[in-house]
Amino acid sequence: MSPLEQFRVTPLIPLHLAGYDISFTNQALMMCIVLGLTTLFLLLTVKKNRLVPTRGQSMAELAYEFVAGMIESTAGKGGYKFFPFVFAVFMFVLMSNYFGLIPGVFTVTSQIAVNFALASLVVAVVIVSGFLFHGVSFLTLFVPEAPWVLLPLLVPIEVISFFFRPISLSVRLFANMLAGHTMLKVFAAFVIILGGAGGVLSAIAVAPMFMIVAIMALEFLVAFLQAYVFAMLTCIYLNEALHLHGHH
Repeated sequence: MSPLEQFRVTPLIPLHLAGYDISFTNQALMMCIVLGLTTLFLLLTVKKNRLVPTRGQSMAELAYEFVAGMIESTAGKGGYKFFPFVFAVFMFVLMSNYFGLIPGVFTVTSQIAVNFALASLVVAVVIVSGFLFHGVSFLTLFVPEAPWVLLPLLVPIEVISFFFRPISLSVRLFANMLAGHTMLKVFAAFVIILGGAGGVLSAIAVAPMFMIVAIMALEFLVAFLQAYVFAMLTCIYLNEALHLHGHH
């Protein structure tokens, strides 16, 4: 089987509407599972709000405090109004990354379409919030502090870079998830091939097995870092909706 076979989107419930394929796929199923289990975990762990927290409650509170600290460090205390949105984005990306490390489970964030939709939502929230907070003055975000002679050149660059953010956000997450999972599959194939060859080659199969363990440990770190980077950049972009040119 090809190492890229694990990223194939397959329809589970075929559906078509007006000539468009809107089938319920393995990707959609996994997103529902991630969303459902994450919501259930957070609700159950913080429901009783015990004086002496359980391990689950401690993990939930740690996630809350981590996101709150991220928002305050990038957007100031005024950024707390975006806490539900940033927390939801962080937890969805984080849990999608970690669930994808389970063998046989579809990795949602390995699909650039999902990442692009999520990144586009972030940019849309920034634009809508910017106009709500500043009105037409939000457009000054695209006017950098520079000599006016350079503005005809710099303003288009600022506009283009702003609307390229969904692409950069989505490609970064997509590339990291795709590369890591592909490497795991490749080395797993080496183990099977060498192990079935017999003789000296079977002994050599231990080497790719150790590589799988090392890559898996690295993937656990990458899964968290990519969720952190995605949420951190979201906070930075939202800071522009609150404080033009990043001042807070």
